[in-house]
Amino acid sequence: MERQEAVEVGNLRTDEDAYREAFGRFLAGTDEPVRTQAYLRGIVERLPARRVLVDVGAGDGTTTRHLAPCFGRTVCVEPSESMRRALTRAVPQAEVVAAPVGEARVDARADLALLSHVLYYVPRDQWAAAVARVMEWVAPGGVLLILLQDPDSACMRMVRHFTGHRFDLRELADELTALPAGLVGGTGLDVVPACYRSRDLDEAVMVAGFHLSVPGEPPVSREAVEAYVRRHFSDGAGGGDGDGGYAMRHDQHALRVERGRWYGGVSQPVGR
Repeated sequence: MERQEAVEVGNLRTDEDAYREAFGRFLAGTDEPVRTQAYLRGIVERLPARRVLVDVGAGDGTTTRHLAPCFGRTVCVEPSESMRRALTRAVPQAEVVAAPVGEARVDARADLALLSHVLYYVPRDQWAAAVARVMEWVAPGGVLLILLQDPDSACMRMVRHFTGHRFDLRELADELTALPAGLVGGTGLDVVPACYRSRDLDEAVMVAGFHLSVPGEPPVSREAVEAYVRRHFSDGAGGGDGDGGYAMRHDQHALRVERGRWYGGVSQPVGR
């Protein structure tokens, strides 16, 4: 794997403006928000109660603002000051906790807790502990929904090619069986399809760099990323329909973690 100091496409998290621009370009070219919102609506409709939403790693509130009107109370955990400013504008009614998940103090019992694309920034050996912490904020019968990209999607194959990292929620689901009794009443894994498309090579390379901004990893050379984009994402190679330009499939995995109910001191699975 080629790495060169001169190119910064894989180091966007050190430049907040560049990161936000790349994120904006990605959102403009992907159908992920529409598909994710439809999926989340289905989850919300099946909840037995809609009193409290807890969004952990809420970012700029893009997703939160679509869910918040369904709940009586919204609590957001967001450590980034700039993101909190945007979050407050997007969801002014939200209570905001300014801390990372490992340090946050949340006085709530959520009917739905959301941990969307946060675990990339949590060391792999701490995933289960982070989930256990969030589950403490979930009401009995409530649901924690964890979203990450499908590790076998075209996008995440690129991430693995350049960084060696693989983020797989299926492995986490197995680990959750070891959590204390009563925290987990059941799990389920859904797939939410998504695809990014662009006819502009520079933009496609910028968006690829956005996805390669893995914490702790050195930047990847622009030349290497451009070569990868040309080879794997051009003219439908990454999951498009072959109509020209560049396409990158980035389906999401959504792990549903249902908190158990307690009956006579025994944890019972939550009914589906």
